[in-house]
Amino acid sequence: MIVDDEPDINEILKYNLEREGFDVKTLTDSRKALPEALQFKPNLIILDIMMPHQDGVETCRILREEEELSDVYIIFLTARAEEYSEVAAFETGADDYLIKPIRPRALVSRISTILNRRKVRVQESKRLEKGDLIIDKSSYTVSLGMTDITLPKKEFDLLYFLAENPKKIFNREALLNKVWGTDVQVLARTVDVHIRKIREKIGEGFITTIKGVGYKFEESENGQSKK
Repeated sequence: MIVDDEPDINEILKYNLEREGFDVKTLTDSRKALPEALQFKPNLIILDIMMPHQDGVETCRILREEEELSDVYIIFLTARAEEYSEVAAFETGADDYLIKPIRPRALVSRISTILNRRKVRVQESKRLEKGDLIIDKSSYTVSLGMTDITLPKKEFDLLYFLAENPKKIFNREALLNKVWGTDVQVLARTVDVHIRKIREKIGEGFITTIKGVGYKFEESENGQSKK
């Protein structure tokens, strides 16, 4: 699904994506993004930032609050190149941030890579139990004790990767390469933003900050996270 208030951009992207066999829906009114996404059930959403009535960052936040859309991949495609806009996008749950103009064929290639990678992940069936924290990759679900926790896709992938490699320290660059991939250009502080948001949901005890180095996942003791 493409959400951009410029019809020409929508049509160009739609044409190129449909040529590759994608089923595409376009919107020029971002206020309709949530109901249309719930009905269309996209695997991936492309958002502009500068749109009237409701900007892309707010639209992303609204989409991420809907549990049914928690695993949808969200890409920002925008003319806004400022760092604060990119940080705001990732803070609300974006998975990627691209600057206009971008060649349609390059975008189609990127989307194909993302969705193919996603199919591989969905086919994997792994469940990690870390004390009272359970991370199930087959269903992309997280639970802490008796509480179910909803994480956007990139937060889930980051948590899963760290939990799969307990006590190993990873710097920001390594985490970006492992979780976001080498073909995605994002800021190093994006990792910090995602770690903060994960901690807000599962608590401070599972992921430790090693000052000046990076992060590591702490193995639980006696069924609880380390404090």
